[in-house]
Amino acid sequence: MATIAFIGLGNMGGPMARNLVKAGDTVRGFDPAKPTIDGVTMAGSAADAAAGADVVVSMLPAGAHVRGVYAQTIPAVRKGALLIDCSTIDVDSARAVAAAAADSGLEMVDAPVSGGTVGAENATLTFMVGGTEAAFARAQPVLAKMGKTIVHAGGPGNGQAAKICNNMILGISMIAVAEGFGLAAKLGLDAQKLFDISSKSSGQCWSMTSYCPVPGPVPASPANRDYKPGFAADMMLKDLKLAQAAAQGVGAPTPLGAAAENLYALMSAQGKGGMDFSGIIKVLQGK
Repeated sequence: MATIAFIGLGNMGGPMARNLVKAGDTVRGFDPAKPTIDGVTMAGSAADAAAGADVVVSMLPAGAHVRGVYAQTIPAVRKGALLIDCSTIDVDSARAVAAAAADSGLEMVDAPVSGGTVGAENATLTFMVGGTEAAFARAQPVLAKMGKTIVHAGGPGNGQAAKICNNMILGISMIAVAEGFGLAAKLGLDAQKLFDISSKSSGQCWSMTSYCPVPGPVPASPANRDYKPGFAADMMLKDLKLAQAAAQGVGAPTPLGAAAENLYALMSAQGKGGMDFSGIIKVLQGK
């Protein structure tokens, strides 16, 4: 079993760290909020947590935090340690930190996740991993303790690229599904009837069949819990902003991605950013 430093123990990092403890690893953690997590020994700083660790895992809010944490931890870790960043951040930051690690003789992967807090709690996350083949091979057994699907997306930064592309698709498709159900309601078509038809025909997509934005058709969807978040609208907005910044940087046309960002920005401005992102249907309905 490994000694693992886990930096960032919030809604996602906390349950991920617990799953490493359940798997038998020794986990030292650091988070400025100083949470209490069963089985995790809390350190006074990120560098203290990383000192002597076999693996460092991080789950942080933004690229600036990742750059700052690894500026502290890269000099502190033992020779041969593996670095795994599970944050969702900009591609440039991911590649810059990976390069800094390589300059110090360390292997690193960017491994952002999909699956939300439920996936983090149940160890069913999907990891999109960027890094060398060798680094991926070392990271895979660690990630397998926290997730179910682990995909090597290519070199450093490609995990982040996969994540922001995936979530741009998700944000756009959720808006399309919400618009469809909103139109159906205005036309007098029952939501369950539309679901029964579209979920088995060409309108089928994950946003409909797994996360339907209206109460009823999918019992597990947040729509049945007053849009209590599995994935908050503000987090979707963050990912859409990352996607738009990346698209502008490489000259990729993403007009629907831009429109989705604007709608989720409106949702956040209305004070609904803490709702699940499927609650965008409320914005579209003017509620």
